[in-house]
Amino acid sequence: ASNCLLILLLLISVPAFSLAQRQYSEGQLSQEQQCRFRRITASQPSERIEFEGGTSERWDEREDQFQCASVAAVRNVIRPNGLSLPNYQPSPRLVYIERGEGYISVVFPSCAETYHSTEEDWQQRRETERFGRHGGRRGFEGRREEEEEESGRDLHQRVHRIRRGDIIALPAGTVHWCYNDGNEELVAVSINDLNHQTNQLDERHRSFYLAGADSSSRGGGSSRREEGQQRSRNIFSGFDPNLLSEAFNVPEDLIRRVQGEREERGLIVTARERLDFIRSEDVEEEEEEGRIQRNGLEETVCSPRFITNIESRKEADVICKQAGKLNVVDKHKLPILRFMDLSAEKGLLYPNAMVSPDWESFGHTIVYVTRGEAQIQITDQSGESLMNDRVNQGDMFVIPQYYVSSARAGNDGFEWVAFKTTGWPMRNPLAGYTSVIRALPLQVVSNAYQISPSQAHQLKNNRGGQSFLLSP
Repeated sequence: ASNCLLILLLLISVPAFSLAQRQYSEGQLSQEQQCRFRRITASQPSERIEFEGGTSERWDEREDQFQCASVAAVRNVIRPNGLSLPNYQPSPRLVYIERGEGYISVVFPSCAETYHSTEEDWQQRRETERFGRHGGRRGFEGRREEEEEESGRDLHQRVHRIRRGDIIALPAGTVHWCYNDGNEELVAVSINDLNHQTNQLDERHRSFYLAGADSSSRGGGSSRREEGQQRSRNIFSGFDPNLLSEAFNVPEDLIRRVQGEREERGLIVTARERLDFIRSEDVEEEEEEGRIQRNGLEETVCSPRFITNIESRKEADVICKQAGKLNVVDKHKLPILRFMDLSAEKGLLYPNAMVSPDWESFGHTIVYVTRGEAQIQITDQSGESLMNDRVNQGDMFVIPQYYVSSARAGNDGFEWVAFKTTGWPMRNPLAGYTSVIRALPLQVVSNAYQISPSQAHQLKNNRGGQSFLLSP
């Protein structure tokens, strides 16, 4: 009966999960999201929360620029041997690993646990599931339960290695956790798209934790607690212990530990001992290289690829030897992003090089500075300057959709990662080989700006073959 129930739940939950992720945020702007401001400034986190195993720094989502983009930005720092506890959000999340390495797992609803205590066991079961040996899926499930009880093996969904430069896509409602097994801090910068269609709640950042409690101290900025910012406890804490005891078939005293009645470690904790996980690195490499072909339900729902490295030189989309390079991760490079309607880019400018003035057609751009400094300029539809400031490492700012922006690197160069609220980013440069100005007829340019044809020719062509990234 339990096997039939598992199959029924899979049939019900998987289509609902899949359909929900396919809906894009096409609704009208809420009152809070109206993009009405006279000034855009670089922003630093307004709140810093200390936990036992790390810190969480949060930008003020009430700032005009973040309300315009309808995003919540967070920077989590996990210390060595630190564990960020399992949690989920009602909106899709895009994460950039700024520094460090570790493990992450994303739990997809109703999908099978395929990892065991030994690699040999995992390989054997992988073959069993693929070819349906020994009486098919139902017989496999029955033997799996018996073997788990007899041997005490741990079954869990796939665990992935993460490192500096990784972009991680976390669909709404998926439980995820992260562990730092390295010798340095693991720093992860992320944004949540609060206006995405999967979020049927209000546009306020929420995290639902399966463990822990936020009883930690706060520092920096305002520490007042508003609705949605109360002391965070895990989702089990509000239930009657007797009910949960019956649901899990365990003693009540164990349930009280799960509810975290005396929990004071926070939401990032220090593991009692070093954690090790079963991974099949050979299989992961073969999947990335396309040597393993998947199809059907397992490919689209239970084991999607949600991690890619944005700092790979061989996958750079724009390379200018005199100016820098630009890597883009969109729905083509990471197909799960087509359901989340998000994307990212990683840019590098050499000293004094610049980004051509341009605008983004399909979404807002949230820029986070990872190294160096640059002079940023942004203008609106009236030609008013909204930003003309120098930004430095750790700063974050928003470039609203269709607003024109440009950047000039300082003497030490400039690096950034940008999150975009669209799965199909499209830049529209004003200068360079692929620019809008170059695409206009010479006579149109000459008459529009009241300049001579030779001057119009210079305006159109003086950048030669350079595009997007322009040398000094």
